[in-house]
Formats: sequence, structure tokens, C-alpha cells
Amino acid sequence: PVGAPPGDGPPAPFGTTEKRNQCMPTTPEIATNAAPISQRYLNFQDVWKFTRGQGVKVAVIDTGVSAHPRLSLTAGGDYVGGANGLEDCDAHGTIVAGIIAGKDTGHGFAGVAPDASIITLRAQSAAYELKGTQHREAGEPAKGYGPLGALGAAIVHAVNIGAAVVNVSLTYCSPSSKPMRDDGIGAAVKYAYQRNVVVVAASGNRDGDCQSGNDNIVDPVHPDKSPWDNVTLNVSPARFSDYVLAVGSVSPKTGQPSTFTVPGPWVGVAAPGEEIVSLDPNSSGLTSRKGPDDKGNTVGFQGTSFAAPYVSGLAALVRARYPHLTAGEVIKRIEQTAHAPGGGWNPYVGYGIVDPLAAVTADLAADMPNPGVGGIKTDKPYSYQLPIPAPEPAPDHRPRNAALVAAGAILLALILGLLAVNPLNRKPPE
Repeated sequence: PVGAPPGDGPPAPFGTTEKRNQCMPTTPEIATNAAPISQRYLNFQDVWKFTRGQGVKVAVIDTGVSAHPRLSLTAGGDYVGGANGLEDCDAHGTIVAGIIAGKDTGHGFAGVAPDASIITLRAQSAAYELKGTQHREAGEPAKGYGPLGALGAAIVHAVNIGAAVVNVSLTYCSPSSKPMRDDGIGAAVKYAYQRNVVVVAASGNRDGDCQSGNDNIVDPVHPDKSPWDNVTLNVSPARFSDYVLAVGSVSPKTGQPSTFTVPGPWVGVAAPGEEIVSLDPNSSGLTSRKGPDDKGNTVGFQGTSFAAPYVSGLAALVRARYPHLTAGEVIKRIEQTAHAPGGGWNPYVGYGIVDPLAAVTADLAADMPNPGVGGIKTDKPYSYQLPIPAPEPAPDHRPRNAALVAAGAILLALILGLLAVNPLNRKPPE
């Protein structure tokens, strides 16, 4: 159970903050007409024959989103540094926004829903910190700023200013043995769900506070036991699965779960979180790598943070094509049309890797018993017994038997004819 949602008001930091670090540099991507591998893997270009996400507003609650010529962007507010959400010092939120709604130029990179628009709300940054905290030597990284309360407040504000989809690629982790203190986030995502807003959240990466946990939540000895009973690491807001669609990461090269993705009973679906190319927060082009640092090193973008926006973009496509669907029905449609794992749901990819074309074209009402409007009226996976095929009729051997009898009769007649012409007891001439 969760309590009342955070109050809404003009976005602002929960204290006086100051910028401690320079913004993250990025390496420009060499221009090419080839679509990135994740784009080809999901093949969402075929979906654009039916919908491009027109009219749908997607809130990106992240590290801010830089203005870019290939984004339809609205400043929603800033809970970090007072820059109204249009500063991305971490090279994160802009990457997320580009995956969701980067404009299509007819070749190369494009976002999943290029006609959707983005609302940016900054709720976290490693470049900022509360003023007056312990001094650090020059060049030493700041711990960053992004309290749990800021995320909850940002979700409520996004709902109140008209978002139809909310992408949260920020995650907070805590061992299950310790209190999470994320009631405000739980109340915020419930608030969104009850107001027909789809919240999509990253399932978390194996780093920092999310380093390890939940690898054995499915007990093969007791498969009927709930995986929730074996949770050792909580991830927020992903764990509020009644109100959130949580996304795991897979490799677009192999389709296998990424080694960094955090498993959990809350995972609903999966999408590519590796080999990421998106809009560059520091230029008008594209980027695929952070850095270079002071040693010239660069690092590619990867993480469930970048798998989640593929699903948020898909939610925008579904909302544009089926505006009558509720938030719950949109989530169910995405889950029901995913490429299911061979063994059924699992804690790494949930109900499977999303299929954008199926999500916007599948006639679930015709395919499934007891359908809702565009989906299944249940909070649990739906299954039913297929009819057992009728046994095949016994083979009819009558034609074969008749042919054998006829052949035998002919053979017998030939033998009798030969015996009549050449009797066995004929005497030789004298």
C-alpha cells in the first residue's frame, strides 16, 4: 500500500544546489545513412504506416534534455539546478528523449515515435550537489543530486501538465533487508496510473547500489512459489509493477539478456539496451559514446536506461493508434504481443522482447477469450487449455488389399496357363 502522492507546485530543487562538475562530453557519431542496429532489430519503421505517435506527449524525467533540432521539446521544469529542464550535463536524458521521439529524416537514425513530443523534467544530475556539503578536491567527481522526493514530485507534475506517457530511466536500489523509503514514488506512479498515464521504468543496472541481487528469485525446485518471496534487492520505481511497466535490457545482436540488467519479479518486457545511438546533447547531430575523458577514453551508451525509452516510444505509438485504451490496457497490449521466452515469463525479460508492429496491429479482441478493449481483462498472464486434436482415422487398407488380391489372381492364372501349355508329365518324343 502507498499513501497520498506528493503535492504539486513549481518544480524546484529540495534545497540550494550548486554545480560541482563540468558537463559530460560526448563523441559525435559519423553521419551515415544506415539505421542503428537496435532500430533494425525492432523494425519500428513498418509501424509508421499505421502510427507515428502524433499528438502524444511523453515526459522524460531524467538528467534534463538539451534542445535539439530533431526534437519537439517542451521545458517541464527542473528539480536540480533551476535550468527549467533544458540542460543535460550528464549526456543521459537527451539520449533517452532521442530514442523515444527523434525526428525521422528519411534515412539513418530515428526515434520510435518521431511525431510524438517530449516534456523534459530534470530530477537528477551527477554534476550538481547540495551547497555546503563536504568539500572535494578539484576534479574529484561529485556524488550528485537527485533525491527520491524529486522523482515522485516530477511524476505528479508530469501527469498534471498533460503527459500521456512518462519515461523514468532513473533507478534507486536498496537491499530488501533495509527500508526503501520510496512511498512517495509509489504514490506518484499510482496517481499516474489512476489518471490514465502510462509509466515506463528501467529495471536497473548492476552497478552502484544495484550491484547484485535477485539472481535466484525463481526456485526451480518450487516453481509454484512466488518470485516476490525471494527478492533480495528492491528497485524503484520498477518494483511498483501494479502501476509501472518495467523494462529489462537485451543485446540487439543476440537477443539475450544483457549481463548488466537487474532481474526482478516486476519486469514486464525487454528491449535493446546496448549498441545505442541517439541525439547528441552537445551538438545538432548524433552520438554513441561518452567522453573522451582526460586520458582520451570514450565509453558507449548502454543500460536498461536506454531500453526503457524504446518501450515508452512504443507506448506512444499505441496511444496514438488506440486513444480509447486505458493505461493498463496499453501495458497489457505491449506485454501480450511481446516475443515470449520459450519457458514463459522470466525475471530478466518479463513477457519477452517487445514487437512494435504486433503491438499496434494485433487484434487481441478477436484472438483471445474474454477480451477487454484492446487487451485482456486480468492482472495475471492469461492462459487456457487448447482443445485436444481428434485422433486420426485408422488407415483404409481396402484399396491395397483389393490390388493384392487382383495381382494374386492374375499371377495364379498365368501359372495355370503355363501348366496347361507345358504339362509336367509330358513324355519326350521317341
